[in-house]
Amino acid sequence: MKSIYQFLFFLLLSLPLVAQDQVFVETESFQNKGGWVIDQQSFVVIGSSYMMAHGMGRPVKDATTTVSFPKKGKYQLWVRTKDWAPFPKGPGKFQVVVDNQPVKMVFGESGSDEWKWYNGGEVDIKSDQVNLALHDLTGFNGRCDAILFTNAPKFTPPDKLEALTAFRNKLLNLTGTTANAGQFDLVVVGGGIAGTCAALSAARMGLKVALIQDRPLLGGNNSSEVRVHLRGETDQNHYPKLGRIVREMDNGDPGNGNPNGNEYGDARKIAIVKAERNIKLFLNTHVYKAEKDKDKVTAVVGRDIATNKETRFEGTYFADCTGDGTLGALIGADYRFGRESKAETGESLAAEKSDNFTLGTSNLWASLERDTASSFPEVPWALPFSDEYHIDEARSDWQWETGFGNYNTITDAEKIRDHNLRAIYGNWSYLKKNKSEKYAKRELAWVAYIGGKRESRRLLGDHILTQMDIQEGKQYPDGTVTATWTIDLHFPDPKNSKYFEGQEFFAGTKHIKVAPYTIPYRCLYSKNISNLFMAGRNISTTHVAFGSTRVMRTCGMMGEVVGFAAYMAKKYNTAPRGVYQEHLPEFMAIIKDEPTASSKP
Repeated sequence: MKSIYQFLFFLLLSLPLVAQDQVFVETESFQNKGGWVIDQQSFVVIGSSYMMAHGMGRPVKDATTTVSFPKKGKYQLWVRTKDWAPFPKGPGKFQVVVDNQPVKMVFGESGSDEWKWYNGGEVDIKSDQVNLALHDLTGFNGRCDAILFTNAPKFTPPDKLEALTAFRNKLLNLTGTTANAGQFDLVVVGGGIAGTCAALSAARMGLKVALIQDRPLLGGNNSSEVRVHLRGETDQNHYPKLGRIVREMDNGDPGNGNPNGNEYGDARKIAIVKAERNIKLFLNTHVYKAEKDKDKVTAVVGRDIATNKETRFEGTYFADCTGDGTLGALIGADYRFGRESKAETGESLAAEKSDNFTLGTSNLWASLERDTASSFPEVPWALPFSDEYHIDEARSDWQWETGFGNYNTITDAEKIRDHNLRAIYGNWSYLKKNKSEKYAKRELAWVAYIGGKRESRRLLGDHILTQMDIQEGKQYPDGTVTATWTIDLHFPDPKNSKYFEGQEFFAGTKHIKVAPYTIPYRCLYSKNISNLFMAGRNISTTHVAFGSTRVMRTCGMMGEVVGFAAYMAKKYNTAPRGVYQEHLPEFMAIIKDEPTASSKP
């Protein structure tokens, strides 16, 4: 019966709309964003980006746009939103303003934390061009996915993802309008430190490269949107050539959560990439679809997170540098998620039983001293703090972290971020009220709304790096990147667990020191997708080994190796595995910065 209803729905969508006009507005496409920001982190869950009023307790400026209507008249207004912190009602209140007239309904305070459509009542459209605005009322992260105007009074827009996606695509005319970016030697998906270094390395070896990033900035966790400092060493290499590109990208050490975003060198990163004639850079492009032929990726499709325009990228080789293993998952690459058991890996640090526990996601924050005292709004919807338990800090560090198996770091990314925000705002409210001698003149200057993830999928290669590989310093013939970071596995801080059991947002760790060791090249390509490389925190390791390999300077050197390997694969028209099996001496000569056999006189 369900399949019959789905068939009828899609059949209705395919028919011309008779005596029915519908105007569908994606909020992320507003011409003037005002103080609202675009959030694409939950695209995998809701099938779209959305706009959010991230004002840290201060209402943000209106987002505005002009909307064309096919004809004048009465329309029903529908708004797709949610109450992100319903305890019992959250703070994310906003209004929709049509031609300078706010509609009566206030959105974002429904008491439901599910994304769905809300009927805003009837509006009278008196012109074929209408000014539309989102008016924030609180500054506390109200959010809006889309707005629909329909002159069919009994029509209700769909909420289920499959039906909503079809509805969205039809009204936005997205079906069949994908632009072609061209054919590339290497398509790099993910523009963090690993992906950017991979693109630069390959381009400088002469390959034609597409670098695709789903945010407006490069650097990922090291961008000013997330503000995590680089870790791992580049000057203890067995092969000193590796790390040169990482050092170009390195803007020094501003620490975690520095209130001055300029310290993270966003403009420098983009300038370095744009200076390479062999790289085409595609920012704000979320890859959500992939095509394959047998065991090869043939193309990926990305959607612009603001305009929703789609672009298709064809390639000979692909590199998944997304951190989440997004491309690998789309194309059917083998992967692991969570912890392996001791019995499976033989690792002394492994869990007794395998599970879905992962390291968490951080949303960092910072305050600054001001000339005058300031207040902070009441936050009854935030996490509660007390004299017994609060965090007496003017600025966060890495410990502010949510996940730990309580939330899936991919499908629950929005919930994780929102939980972090409830912790930040709740603790700050307590400090402002109860420690005024220290915090009266301090003001929240910056709070990250993009989550800094640590762990999610790990794509499987021909070798899976283990604790023993690291601690025994095993030197494999294809050992490339030299890693130096400790085995650094986070867990909920015990005191935080006492007061927020099952809702932890603060981490502890135990650093297990290691001697510099090398990561085999076989960890950097997929075991079952024949033309897929990977670099970053999604490479082929166990959960325990991942605790050491995941830091960004190390990930950047992985990207450099992938660029060299893609050059070798193209040179000999072979697969990433073929580089290891058939051309390892020449490949290692590049890594060692020695003359290769083909370059000798």
